[in-house]
Amino acid sequence: MELYHKTAFRISKIITNHYSTSFSLGIKAFSPKFRDPIYGIYAYVRFADEIVDTFHDYNKKELLLKFREDTFRAIEDGISLNPVLHAFQQVVNEYGIDRKYITAFLDSMEMDLSNSYYEQDFYNNYVYGSAEVVGLMCLKVFVEGDEAKFNELLEPARALGSAFQKVNFLRDMKSDIEERGRIYLPGVDSSERIDDFNKVKLEKEIEKEFALAMEGIRKLHPGVRMGVYTAYLYYIKLFDKIRSAEVDTLLKRRVRVSNIRKLLLFGKSVMEVKVLKTT
Repeated sequence: MELYHKTAFRISKIITNHYSTSFSLGIKAFSPKFRDPIYGIYAYVRFADEIVDTFHDYNKKELLLKFREDTFRAIEDGISLNPVLHAFQQVVNEYGIDRKYITAFLDSMEMDLSNSYYEQDFYNNYVYGSAEVVGLMCLKVFVEGDEAKFNELLEPARALGSAFQKVNFLRDMKSDIEERGRIYLPGVDSSERIDDFNKVKLEKEIEKEFALAMEGIRKLHPGVRMGVYTAYLYYIKLFDKIRSAEVDTLLKRRVRVSNIRKLLLFGKSVMEVKVLKTT
């Protein structure tokens, strides 16, 4: 079984590395004991997202339902022949991740099967399930069973997940509209209604969430603080580029941070993380 456990997490690591250079870079900065659990979480949520975003030639509803059923069966049985689900169930069971977070995540994925836009209340629920609970799953790993620390950092973790997701909404505006027929701006139901007012309103929310998240990053375990801060710096840089771009630009192309810039941000994180605790 030990070989199978290791193989499942190795596959989750490969998936993470292939799908996200930014998060992969951040995870590499974690102490070794934290890396596999986060790979396990990321690969799981990545595959669920793939079902609703890219498997256009298949019955997405059936695939997602089967994925949901297989997820909870794996958690209950403590094993799965799907390596991604096997790694994920190990993390869930070892770190006591609440099933309600997994349910909220899968519910948000299901929303994407039938919604092209979201009114404010549904939008808030979607962001909570698609992003905030992922931050809480990771936080469960980071605190290693310390419930007092988890409760202390719960709101900053939610804020960081939400900020990351909303930056993604703005970055991916073009592909969301053209490839998936979706708009992730509350109450906006067509590309013709996207304007600077919508964009600026969302940017103000993101600013507040990044500020709250930074308070939590300072209090994280030293073994994960630099990795999370690296991801934070990457998203801040991406956010800065998005803020300086007009809506018309975002509707025409995807704003990116180059791999060279990501490496420079990693170096910046190494230099700055030591003083985070005291500043």
